[in-house]
Amino acid sequence: MDVLDLTRRLIAFNTVNPPGNERPCALYLAGLLEEMGLEVRTYEFADTRTSLVATLGGGDARAPLVFTGHLDVVPLGGAAWSCDPFAAEISAGRVYGRGSCDMKGAVAAMVVATERLARESHLRAPLQLVITAGEERCCQGSQHLTAQANALGRAGAMVVGEPTGNRPCVAHKGCVRFAISTTGVTAHASMPEQGDNAIFKAAEAALALRSFEFGLAAHPLLGRPTLNVGTIAGGMNINSVPDAATLGVDIRTIADQDERELVARLRQSLGDAVTITRTEGAGAVASDPNDPWIQDTLDLLANVQGRRPDPQSAPYFTDAAYLKPALGDPPTLILGPGDTEMAHKTDEYCEIAKLEEAVEIYERIAQRWCADGGGC
Repeated sequence: MDVLDLTRRLIAFNTVNPPGNERPCALYLAGLLEEMGLEVRTYEFADTRTSLVATLGGGDARAPLVFTGHLDVVPLGGAAWSCDPFAAEISAGRVYGRGSCDMKGAVAAMVVATERLARESHLRAPLQLVITAGEERCCQGSQHLTAQANALGRAGAMVVGEPTGNRPCVAHKGCVRFAISTTGVTAHASMPEQGDNAIFKAAEAALALRSFEFGLAAHPLLGRPTLNVGTIAGGMNINSVPDAATLGVDIRTIADQDERELVARLRQSLGDAVTITRTEGAGAVASDPNDPWIQDTLDLLANVQGRRPDPQSAPYFTDAAYLKPALGDPPTLILGPGDTEMAHKTDEYCEIAKLEEAVEIYERIAQRWCADGGGC
């Protein structure tokens, strides 16, 4: 199986979220994995929103190694693409298309590495692929999997294929989102003094948030939390005083950050004139960089890449936010072939050399854990 060919086939499935429609892509992969001898189970959290869990059986020398990635991709955006976003065109050593970087290239590399491992006559431990739908909307698929009885067991280690340029990350930030609402009294625009303008209140709240203080020391890997006011909506028509307005606020959290304390600080900063409603979230993830398996994998990467990398952190969140605790809190690496800064962009691409390198890395990690008995 060729990783470039498989990446191009996966890009051709339009899984833009919303609506997602991951089912055809998931069933295509399920067929490939079943042909390799894996046991495959599918799960749907909504119509056509399909995730899969595929297991390559092995002995019980240790708990399974988990490879995980998602099939949905973000919308194309307003800017025109210079190529067909689903044609997976090749140019200058790159494969272009929505999802090439984030993260169908990594899913393809994991499947190809699995095919190679499946040729082994005896495995000491299982390999499990958890391929999700709905990650781009706050990990809907992984949330659903963790709520299903017997969908997931315990894992010994996990690799998340999000875009890192094949550099290892041992942590990623979390995310919590709020709708911050204000209310007022409507009136005719020619007599604004008879009303109470909810947009003015929302604007004051937005300005207050610009200087918001979290009161937390920087995490050694993740740094400090961040806050962004991403949307504002309000008013019925231009010639009326608006009686309702809402800010959409995105906060990227660090490990062990107390969400209740965060809400209390928001309340203190904004006062009682606003309503604060949590809309969605995903927790931060951090593994001990001195964990024996992580250290062993860094040694492995030195053999592949020619130098031993220092563990880093990712600014985004991943399915590990839900999978890591559900799998028994295994040591986790975020490691994928896409370039972090290329994710979600117009004319998204992945370097073909990085795809091929990812296959070698994933194969060696799986070989070490499931077949050789080396590592920790």
